[in-house]
Amino acid sequence: MFTGLIETLGTIAALQQGRGKLRVSVRTGLAGQGVKVGDSVAIDGCCLTAVEVTKDALVFEAADETLRLTTLGQRKQGDPVHLERAMRADGRFDGHIVQGHVDGVGTLSARRADGDALWLTFSVPQALSRYMVKKGGIAIDGVSLTLTEVGDASCAIMLIPHSQTHTHLAQKAIGDAVNLEVDVLAKYVERLVATRSAA
Repeated sequence: MFTGLIETLGTIAALQQGRGKLRVSVRTGLAGQGVKVGDSVAIDGCCLTAVEVTKDALVFEAADETLRLTTLGQRKQGDPVHLERAMRADGRFDGHIVQGHVDGVGTLSARRADGDALWLTFSVPQALSRYMVKKGGIAIDGVSLTLTEVGDASCAIMLIPHSQTHTHLAQKAIGDAVNLEVDVLAKYVERLVATRSAA
């Protein structure tokens, strides 16, 4: 489990397509901070397992299912990515509950400045917008954010200056794709209500 509070930015060092998987090498300082083979790390919100650790990089393998549901298959060498190690059970819980299980992909459709803040609007699948509420939580490329506006097939967030400098969301261009993870509690509630209604 993750919090959506990004630890650091990494850089895609290499991509190698194999049969049914994509091998992703990420250059990052986390490689020298105790990450071991088998550890879970969220890359732009996608929970992946480290399969190799070098002195300056972490290597992961993403299966075809992950590539279908996320933006990882669109990444190129040199692209920046958000990185977060799995949350420790003995640590403070900030952000919100993020599983690292991407629900779908959205697209940046508009951006505007509001003082020091930056408002970003995304086009999102209608199937996901029903889980979004104003002032609720969402993870965009793994970043824990508060929804400021929600439409039938859109949502908006506000980036404070800290988020603009500590994530790569402020550098997104119109049309860029992002990974979306909605609040898992909303999905559980929907499932429970549907099951009870059918009983």
